[in-house]
Amino acid sequence: MSRVVHFEIVTKDPEGVKKFYETVFDWKFNRWGNEEYWLISTGDEKSAGINGGFVRSKGEPVVVNTIDVSDIDGYITKVESAGGRITVPKMAVPGVGWLCYFKDVEGNLFEMMQADTGAK
Repeated sequence: MSRVVHFEIVTKDPEGVKKFYETVFDWKFNRWGNEEYWLISTGDEKSAGINGGFVRSKGEPVVVNTIDVSDIDGYITKVESAGGRITVPKMAVPGVGWLCYFKDVEGNLFEMMQADTGAK
């Protein structure tokens, strides 16, 4: 069974969003490499919950949940067969894995990620 393992906040105002979540929830933000992407720590690893990330948006702000999958190509086929639509094709996140974005039959946006440290 595949589970939600990460979330992304896609925003036009990274600094404003960062300040909001730091102030309200005491979340911690760390820039990931040289990318305009920040990892979000939402709490102690021993507590229930997931961590996330945020990135600057070129469109409307949105929150995207990431679903861990064992075979991204197989799940792309499943999404399309079930009436969903791939919105961002499969791409490598070097050293992390493979990802793609899709919309379900109602237009809800999600990300799928297959872990693969050899992804390039």
